[in-house]
Amino acid sequence: MNNKLANDSNIKFLYKAILSLESEEECSNFFEDLCTVQELKTLAQRLVVAKMLSEKSVYTDIVNETGASTATISRVNRSLQYGCDGYDVIFERIKEAENE
Repeated sequence: MNNKLANDSNIKFLYKAILSLESEEECSNFFEDLCTVQELKTLAQRLVVAKMLSEKSVYTDIVNETGASTATISRVNRSLQYGCDGYDVIFERIKEAENE
């Protein structure tokens, strides 16, 4: 975990709350309560950008498909290259679940 967040009890409580969700419906209800529509769309956009980058899509295709700015794409790309591998874990688990 990022050292700046490691001791933040509010962040830890958020993570515990997310981990307690048991279904897509629960997840949807929780995030609709927690986030504004725009916040949720922003999070979803970053995730799609990360997926497209991991699939070697080029920036112009990502901009055209997602509407993300090149600054957002660059930031997500930095996370993929130098981050904590969180996106990779999620993409692998989604792929495994789809193959079951």
